Amino acid sequence: MELDAALLSRLQFAFTVSFHIIFPSITIGLATLIAIWEGLWLKTGNPVYLQLAKFWIKPFAITFGMGVVSGIVLSYEFGTNFSEFSRITGAVLGPLMAYEVLTAFFLEAGFLGIMLFGWQRVGPKLHFMATVVVAVGTWISAFWIIAANSWMHTPAGHIIVDGVFQVQSWWQVVFNPSMPYRLAHMLLAAFITGTFVVLATSAWQLRHSEHKNMARKGLSMTLWLALILTPLQAYVGDLHGLNVKEHQPVKLAAMEGIWAEREAGAPLLLFAIPDRVAEKNHFEIGIPKLASLILTHDPDGELMGLKAVPADERPNVAVVFFSFRIMVGIGVLMILVAFTGAFLRWRGSLYQSRWFLTACSYLAPSGILAVLAGWYVVEVGRQPWLVYGLVRTIDVVSPLPAERVLFSLTLFVLTYSLLFGVYLYFMRKLIRKGPPPLEKLSQQLIGVKASGYAVALAKQIKPEQEQH
Repeated sequence: MELDAALLSRLQFAFTVSFHIIFPSITIGLATLIAIWEGLWLKTGNPVYLQLAKFWIKPFAITFGMGVVSGIVLSYEFGTNFSEFSRITGAVLGPLMAYEVLTAFFLEAGFLGIMLFGWQRVGPKLHFMATVVVAVGTWISAFWIIAANSWMHTPAGHIIVDGVFQVQSWWQVVFNPSMPYRLAHMLLAAFITGTFVVLATSAWQLRHSEHKNMARKGLSMTLWLALILTPLQAYVGDLHGLNVKEHQPVKLAAMEGIWAEREAGAPLLLFAIPDRVAEKNHFEIGIPKLASLILTHDPDGELMGLKAVPADERPNVAVVFFSFRIMVGIGVLMILVAFTGAFLRWRGSLYQSRWFLTACSYLAPSGILAVLAGWYVVEVGRQPWLVYGLVRTIDVVSPLPAERVLFSLTLFVLTYSLLFGVYLYFMRKLIRKGPPPLEKLSQQLIGVKASGYAVALAKQIKPEQEQH
């Protein structure tokens, strides 16, 4: 079989971006949680919040490092594997990526050292400010990356001169029609991902670790957050779906498995096997008219189907269809976990329900899997377009020998697999080690002239010890 350089380039980028997105999804959520815990410690004086912040700051650090290393590769791949794309869209996407570096990466890099190593060198308020700045930096980074990616889905604010994109309005480029929905959806996904990583770890620690107070506080807080964030994400996801219906109806048709040119009263398919050769679904199981009701607010509303466009303008329907159901299924599971936790809390048996704690301890990768599935819906659903409706992916692939692309793809798979194994090893080691005891935290901070941490913590530990 002859190798296809275009397909291999797409697979390479898909693999590297899938690997990369794991880490920002965790760090955005963790940075926000660490800032909340540190703020609550300063506000309430409860040393358990400091324990949580000190414990999770190391997993955050190695995850942040993995994200930086894996993210650098992506910008180079635009030039190496999609050189024509870089040439014709560089005036739009180049500055957006530069803004991400100038406003977010420099901000994070400037204060990350204080956040990680400044506990004994700066005062509590300054350290808290550094932690907040790093958290905000992760949000700003997401803002610019989502702005660039959203422009590729719903391009606006540009003109095309001699086949090259030029900016007419930066406001319209950045705040293109899908950007606000996609940014909200992605940030919530990252917050939920970080929340469930902490939730799963806290549930495991309640069953296997001696740090019960910290585990209870971590589990309690994350369950409250999940109770708020998961239904909110479902609502934002619905708004995002309506935006996709307006601007990318073919993607929506693939998500819903709708083949007819127009279908009134479309069912919500719970399961089906799309067949793009026969242009129909096999083994459909669905709820009549529910898709039309959700997307048009009318049970008999019409939705555009895949046959409304030529076959070469349709995405890989099976990938989009099943990825969408995986994402939604995990989202429903998360909502059930949040409400089950609320019910057990109301009954007063949250920390004693071994079955619930066991189930929660397996949910650490749930947010990551949902993010990856959602990313496949978004990116595969856009195909065959790289800039939707304007630039086809096949037309901007670099003229590289297929063997070279296969070689680099193989190296990426091997190297990233090794890196991910090392990452999981150190994460497991840190989680099993647990946080430093409160007494040790006090000793680490004693004699710090630049801060009031030691005195404050010593006052907090004494009442804690008296309670035990």
